[in-house]
Amino acid sequence: MPLNPIVHTVGVAAMRPRWCFLASIILAAGGVSHWPAVAADPTAVAAITAAADAFVKDFNAGKAEAVAAHFVPQGELIDEAGRVYQGQQELQDLFRQYFDRFPGATLELSIDSVRPLGDSLAIQEGTRRLTSKEGAQARVRHITVIAKVDGQWRIASTRELKDEPPPAPGDRLAPLAWLVGDWTSEGPDLAVQISYRWDEDGNFLIGQFRSFRNGTPVLKSSQRIGWDPRTGQIRSWLFDADGGFAEGTWTLVGDAWVIKSEAVLPEGLVGSATLTLTPKNKNQFLMRGTERIVGDSREDDFELTITRAPPKVRTVPAGGAAAPAAEKAAPVVPASPDPALPRPAAPRR
Repeated sequence: MPLNPIVHTVGVAAMRPRWCFLASIILAAGGVSHWPAVAADPTAVAAITAAADAFVKDFNAGKAEAVAAHFVPQGELIDEAGRVYQGQQELQDLFRQYFDRFPGATLELSIDSVRPLGDSLAIQEGTRRLTSKEGAQARVRHITVIAKVDGQWRIASTRELKDEPPPAPGDRLAPLAWLVGDWTSEGPDLAVQISYRWDEDGNFLIGQFRSFRNGTPVLKSSQRIGWDPRTGQIRSWLFDADGGFAEGTWTLVGDAWVIKSEAVLPEGLVGSATLTLTPKNKNQFLMRGTERIVGDSREDDFELTITRAPPKVRTVPAGGAAAPAAEKAAPVVPASPDPALPRPAAPRR
C-alpha cells in the first residue's frame, strides 16, 4: 500500500503522524553517525550507536513492544496535529497498529543537528524517510529530546513537523512580482524605458533599461535580481553596455524596498547609493535616491514617480489591414538606468 493514504486513512486516526513518530523515535534512539556529538567519550558513543542499531532492528522487525521500550517510561510523541501519545503502553499500541496495517516498511534516517544539554540530555533535529513494500515513500522532520536513563539513551519526547521543501529561489522573489511589466518616467530631456520579466526558469527577475536623450540612445543596461541563499537576502546585478556595473542588496522596510548599491563606472570611478522603491498603487511607484557618492563627490538626492507604461496600440488605416503594433513614445526620465548611480550628462559615444 502506498504511504500517502496514511494521511487520509479512516479508522486509524492520525496514522501519518504516528508513522512519522516511529521514525523520529529511531532518530532519537541513536542518530546514526551524527550521534557521537552528544557524548565525547567512546563508551557513550558506543552505547548510543548500539541503541540506534537495536531500535532500527526492532522497528524493521515490526516488534511494537521492543520499539516502545526505547522510550523512557513516560516518554511522549506529539504528532503534526498536536496530539500527544504518552507512556510506553500507549506507544506500544500505536506501533502495533502501524505494523499491522503497513508491514514491511523500512526506515532511513538523516540527522541535521544534535545539541548536547549536559552529560545526560540532548536535542536532536533531522528527517526520516519511510518506504513501504510497494516502494512508496514519506518524509517528515522531527525535534526529539533524548535522555540517558540508567546508563541507556532513550527517547523522552519527540515532535513531528511537516517536512515541506524549502522555497525555490523564485519563490523568494514573489514580493517583487509587482515589478513585472513595462515602466516609464518623465523629465525635461532624458527618457528611460524600464521592463521587468521573469527568466525562463522563474528563478530570476530580468530588468532591461534603455535611455534616450532627445530621441538619441544614451545607454542600455540589463539587470538580474535573485535570491542569495548564503546571506539570506535578495540581491541584484546590473550591467551597462559601456562596461559599467553595479551590485545591490534589497531589504523590505515597511512597504518600501531599500536597495544598497555599489557600482564601478567604465572610467574607473567607484560609486555607492541608497535607492528606495515605494509602491503607490499597481501602476505607480516612488523611486528615491539618497546617499549618492561617485568617486570623491557627493551627488544630489532625487525623487521620481515611475508609471507603468500604457499598452501597445494598433492602428488600422482607412480601408486597409491592421498596421503593425506601434508603441507610444516614451516619456522623459531625469535619471540613468540605475538612478541610484548618476551618469555623465553628455551622451555616450
